[in-house]
Amino acid sequence: MRITRETALTIACCILVGLSGCFILAAPMGHLAFAATVPPVVPPVLIPHVSLNVGTSNSPQDVSQSLQILLLLTILSLAPAILIMMTSFIRIIVVLSFLRNALATQTMPPNQVLVGLALFLTFFIMAPTFQQVNTTALQPYLAGQITQADAFQRGMEPMRTFMFKQTREQDLALFMSISGAPKPSTYDDIPTYVLIPAFAISELKTAFEIGFILFVPFLIIDMVVASTLMSMGMMMLPPMMISLPFKILLFIMVDGWSLLVRSLVLSFH
Repeated sequence: MRITRETALTIACCILVGLSGCFILAAPMGHLAFAATVPPVVPPVLIPHVSLNVGTSNSPQDVSQSLQILLLLTILSLAPAILIMMTSFIRIIVVLSFLRNALATQTMPPNQVLVGLALFLTFFIMAPTFQQVNTTALQPYLAGQITQADAFQRGMEPMRTFMFKQTREQDLALFMSISGAPKPSTYDDIPTYVLIPAFAISELKTAFEIGFILFVPFLIIDMVVASTLMSMGMMMLPPMMISLPFKILLFIMVDGWSLLVRSLVLSFH
Protein backbone atom coordinates (compact mmCIF):
# COMPACT_ATOMS: atom_id res chain seq x y z
CA MET A 1 0.00 0.00 0.00
CA ARG A 2 1.46 3.32 -1.05
CA ILE A 3 1.17 6.32 1.37
CA THR A 4 1.14 9.76 -0.18
CA ARG A 5 2.80 12.85 1.29
CA GLU A 6 -0.54 14.40 2.30
CA THR A 7 -1.57 11.27 4.21
CA ALA A 8 1.76 11.22 6.10
CA LEU A 9 1.41 14.86 7.15
CA THR A 10 -2.13 14.26 8.36
CA ILE A 11 -1.07 11.25 10.47
CA ALA A 12 1.84 13.24 12.02
CA CYS A 13 -0.47 16.09 12.99
CA CYS A 14 -2.90 13.72 14.65
CA ILE A 15 -0.09 12.12 16.66
CA LEU A 16 1.16 15.54 17.90
CA VAL A 17 -2.35 16.63 18.93
CA GLY A 18 -2.84 13.40 20.84
CA LEU A 19 0.43 13.70 22.72
CA SER A 20 -0.30 17.31 23.76
CA GLY A 21 -3.71 16.25 25.07
CA CYS A 22 -2.12 13.51 27.13
CA PHE A 23 0.32 15.97 28.74
CA ILE A 24 -2.49 18.38 29.62
CA LEU A 25 -4.54 15.60 31.24
CA ALA A 26 -1.52 14.32 33.13
CA ALA A 27 -0.81 17.71 34.74
CA PRO A 28 -2.32 18.34 38.23
CA MET A 29 -5.52 20.36 38.10
CA GLY A 30 -4.50 22.41 41.11
CA HIS A 31 -1.49 23.82 39.32
CA LEU A 32 -3.57 24.67 36.28
CA ALA A 33 -6.20 26.42 38.35
CA PHE A 34 -3.55 28.36 40.28
CA ALA A 35 -1.82 29.45 37.08
CA ALA A 36 -5.14 30.61 35.65
CA THR A 37 -6.32 32.62 38.68
CA VAL A 38 -3.12 34.29 40.04
CA PRO A 39 -2.74 37.80 38.50
CA PRO A 40 0.68 39.12 37.48
CA VAL A 41 2.69 40.85 40.18
CA VAL A 42 2.64 44.65 39.71
CA PRO A 43 5.26 46.68 41.60
CA PRO A 44 3.71 49.33 43.88
CA VAL A 45 3.80 52.98 42.84
CA LEU A 46 5.71 55.08 45.34
CA ILE A 47 4.13 58.49 46.06
CA PRO A 48 6.28 61.11 47.86
CA HIS A 49 5.05 62.19 51.27
CA VAL A 50 5.47 65.88 52.13
CA SER A 51 4.77 67.17 55.61
CA LEU A 52 5.12 70.59 57.26
CA ASN A 53 5.05 70.67 61.03
CA VAL A 54 5.24 73.60 63.40
CA GLY A 55 6.32 72.56 66.89
CA THR A 56 8.06 73.85 69.95
CA SER A 57 11.78 74.22 70.47
CA ASN A 58 13.93 74.55 73.55
CA SER A 59 16.86 76.09 71.67
CA PRO A 60 16.87 79.77 70.64
CA GLN A 61 19.13 78.88 67.73
CA ASP A 62 16.33 76.89 66.06
CA VAL A 63 14.03 79.92 66.25
CA SER A 64 16.75 82.17 64.84
CA GLN A 65 17.36 79.82 61.92
CA SER A 66 13.63 79.63 61.21
CA LEU A 67 13.37 83.41 61.15
CA GLN A 68 16.36 83.62 58.80
CA ILE A 69 14.74 81.13 56.42
CA LEU A 70 11.49 83.09 56.55
CA LEU A 71 13.36 86.32 55.83
CA LEU A 72 15.18 84.69 52.92
CA LEU A 73 11.91 83.48 51.39
CA THR A 74 10.46 86.98 51.77
CA ILE A 75 13.46 88.52 49.99
CA LEU A 76 13.18 85.97 47.19
CA SER A 77 9.48 86.79 46.73
CA LEU A 78 10.35 90.50 46.53
CA ALA A 79 13.31 89.94 44.19
CA PRO A 80 11.36 90.72 40.97
CA ALA A 81 10.10 94.02 42.43
CA ILE A 82 13.61 94.87 43.64
CA LEU A 83 15.06 94.08 40.22
CA ILE A 84 12.46 96.23 38.46
CA MET A 85 12.21 99.24 40.79
CA MET A 86 15.82 99.64 41.95
CA THR A 87 17.77 99.03 38.74
CA SER A 88 17.93 100.34 35.19
CA PHE A 89 15.18 97.96 34.06
CA ILE A 90 12.42 100.62 34.13
CA ARG A 91 14.09 102.96 31.66
CA ILE A 92 15.15 100.20 29.29
CA ILE A 93 11.82 98.39 29.02
CA VAL A 94 9.82 101.62 28.62
CA VAL A 95 12.14 102.89 25.86
CA LEU A 96 11.95 99.56 24.02
CA SER A 97 8.15 99.66 24.23
CA PHE A 98 8.16 103.22 22.83
CA LEU A 99 10.35 102.06 19.97
CA ARG A 100 7.96 99.26 19.05
CA ASN A 101 5.01 101.66 19.11
CA ALA A 102 6.89 104.21 17.01
CA LEU A 103 7.69 101.58 14.39
CA ALA A 104 4.03 100.43 14.50
CA THR A 105 5.09 96.80 14.19
CA GLN A 106 2.33 95.66 16.58
CA THR A 107 3.80 92.72 18.55
CA MET A 108 7.14 92.55 16.75
CA PRO A 109 9.52 92.10 18.54
CA PRO A 110 7.46 90.00 20.99
CA ASN A 111 7.16 90.91 24.65
CA GLN A 112 9.39 88.00 25.66
CA VAL A 113 12.21 89.31 23.45
CA LEU A 114 11.89 92.86 24.79
CA VAL A 115 11.83 91.72 28.42
CA GLY A 116 14.78 89.38 27.87
CA LEU A 117 16.80 92.11 26.18
CA ALA A 118 15.92 94.55 28.96
CA LEU A 119 17.01 92.03 31.61
CA PHE A 120 20.39 91.33 30.03
CA LEU A 121 21.03 95.04 29.47
CA THR A 122 20.11 95.59 33.13
CA PHE A 123 22.62 92.96 34.24
CA PHE A 124 25.26 94.57 32.01
CA ILE A 125 24.64 98.07 33.37
CA MET A 126 24.30 96.97 36.99
CA ALA A 127 27.28 94.58 36.93
CA PRO A 128 29.69 96.99 38.72
CA THR A 129 27.08 97.75 41.40
CA PHE A 130 26.24 94.07 41.91
CA GLN A 131 29.93 93.23 42.10
CA GLN A 132 30.41 95.85 44.79
CA VAL A 133 27.45 94.45 46.75
CA ASN A 134 28.91 90.97 46.49
CA THR A 135 32.37 92.09 47.61
CA THR A 136 31.39 94.35 50.50
CA ALA A 137 28.27 92.60 51.85
CA LEU A 138 27.48 89.12 50.57
CA GLN A 139 30.88 87.42 50.77
CA PRO A 140 31.75 88.75 54.27
CA TYR A 141 28.31 87.66 55.50
CA LEU A 142 28.71 84.14 54.06
CA ALA A 143 32.14 83.94 55.66
CA GLY A 144 30.66 84.87 59.04
CA GLN A 145 32.66 88.08 59.35
CA ILE A 146 29.65 90.44 59.67
CA THR A 147 26.11 90.13 60.92
CA GLN A 148 22.96 90.10 58.83
CA ALA A 149 22.12 93.72 59.68
CA ASP A 150 25.60 94.87 58.69
CA ALA A 151 25.36 92.91 55.42
CA PHE A 152 22.05 94.57 54.58
CA GLN A 153 23.43 98.03 55.34
CA ARG A 154 26.59 97.47 53.31
CA GLY A 155 24.62 95.99 50.42
CA MET A 156 22.28 98.96 50.25
CA GLU A 157 25.06 101.53 50.02
CA PRO A 158 26.06 100.74 46.38
CA MET A 159 22.39 100.54 45.37
CA ARG A 160 21.62 103.89 47.01
CA THR A 161 24.64 105.46 45.28
CA PHE A 162 23.40 104.24 41.90
CA MET A 163 19.85 105.47 42.52
CA PHE A 164 21.00 108.88 43.77
CA LYS A 165 22.95 109.42 40.53
CA GLN A 166 19.82 108.82 38.43
CA THR A 167 17.25 110.60 40.63
CA ARG A 168 16.25 114.23 40.18
CA GLU A 169 16.33 116.52 43.17
CA GLN A 170 12.75 117.71 42.63
CA ASP A 171 11.53 114.13 42.79
CA LEU A 172 13.40 113.60 46.05
CA ALA A 173 11.96 116.84 47.41
CA LEU A 174 8.46 115.73 46.40
CA PHE A 175 8.55 112.48 48.35
CA MET A 176 10.38 114.06 51.28
CA SER A 177 7.56 116.59 51.60
CA ILE A 178 4.89 113.91 51.25
CA SER A 179 6.53 111.70 53.89
CA GLY A 180 6.75 114.57 56.36
CA ALA A 181 10.37 113.75 57.18
CA PRO A 182 12.67 116.56 58.35
CA LYS A 183 14.75 118.31 55.74
CA PRO A 184 17.94 116.30 55.22
CA SER A 185 21.36 117.87 55.27
CA THR A 186 23.10 115.07 53.32
CA TYR A 187 22.06 112.19 51.11
CA ASP A 188 22.65 109.80 54.01
CA ASP A 189 19.71 111.39 55.85
CA ILE A 190 17.25 110.42 53.07
CA PRO A 191 15.49 107.13 53.91
CA THR A 192 15.49 104.32 51.39
CA TYR A 193 11.69 104.14 51.30
CA VAL A 194 11.73 107.75 50.03
CA LEU A 195 14.55 107.18 47.56
CA ILE A 196 12.99 104.20 45.75
CA PRO A 197 9.75 105.88 44.50
CA ALA A 198 11.66 109.06 43.65
CA PHE A 199 14.08 106.98 41.59
CA ALA A 200 11.16 105.20 39.85
CA ILE A 201 9.41 108.36 38.68
CA SER A 202 12.73 109.87 37.61
CA GLU A 203 13.39 106.82 35.46
CA LEU A 204 9.92 107.06 33.96
CA LYS A 205 10.42 110.71 33.09
CA THR A 206 13.77 110.01 31.45
CA ALA A 207 12.31 107.07 29.52
CA PHE A 208 9.43 109.23 28.24
CA GLU A 209 11.89 111.91 27.10
CA ILE A 210 13.87 109.31 25.12
CA GLY A 211 10.61 107.89 23.75
CA PHE A 212 9.55 111.32 22.47
CA ILE A 213 12.86 111.69 20.63
CA LEU A 214 12.34 108.23 19.10
CA PHE A 215 8.88 109.13 17.85
CA VAL A 216 9.93 112.28 15.94
CA PRO A 217 11.63 110.75 12.83
CA PHE A 218 8.99 108.04 12.44
CA LEU A 219 6.23 110.63 12.82
CA ILE A 220 7.77 112.68 10.01
CA ILE A 221 7.73 109.62 7.75
CA ASP A 222 4.04 109.05 8.54
CA MET A 223 3.19 112.68 7.73
CA VAL A 224 5.11 112.63 4.43
CA VAL A 225 3.48 109.38 3.32
CA ALA A 226 -0.01 110.57 4.31
CA SER A 227 0.44 113.88 2.45
CA THR A 228 1.74 112.08 -0.65
CA LEU A 229 -1.19 109.67 -0.72
CA MET A 230 -3.72 112.49 -0.33
CA SER A 231 -2.12 114.50 -3.14
CA MET A 232 -2.32 111.45 -5.40
CA GLY A 233 -5.98 110.90 -4.51
CA MET A 234 -5.36 107.58 -2.78
CA MET A 235 -7.40 108.40 0.31
CA MET A 236 -8.70 104.84 0.68
CA LEU A 237 -5.18 103.40 1.02
CA PRO A 238 -4.04 103.27 4.67
CA PRO A 239 -0.88 105.40 5.10
CA MET A 240 0.40 102.99 7.76
CA MET A 241 0.69 100.22 5.17
CA ILE A 242 3.01 102.35 3.03
CA SER A 243 5.00 104.05 5.80
CA LEU A 244 5.81 100.87 7.72
CA PRO A 245 8.43 99.55 5.22
CA PHE A 246 10.04 102.99 5.05
CA LYS A 247 10.28 103.24 8.84
CA ILE A 248 11.83 99.78 9.07
CA LEU A 249 14.25 100.68 6.27
CA LEU A 250 15.26 103.88 8.05
CA PHE A 251 15.81 102.03 11.32
CA ILE A 252 18.01 99.47 9.55
CA MET A 253 20.02 102.05 7.61
CA VAL A 254 20.99 103.99 10.75
CA ASP A 255 21.76 100.74 12.64
CA GLY A 256 18.98 101.54 15.09
CA TRP A 257 19.48 98.74 17.59
CA SER A 258 23.15 99.51 18.10
CA LEU A 259 22.48 103.24 18.34
CA LEU A 260 19.61 102.81 20.78
CA VAL A 261 21.41 100.34 23.06
CA ARG A 262 24.53 102.50 23.09
CA SER A 263 22.48 105.56 24.04
CA LEU A 264 20.68 103.67 26.80
CA VAL A 265 23.89 102.31 28.32
CA LEU A 266 25.68 105.67 28.17
CA SER A 267 22.69 107.43 29.74
CA PHE A 268 23.53 105.72 33.05
CA HIS A 269 27.11 107.03 33.17
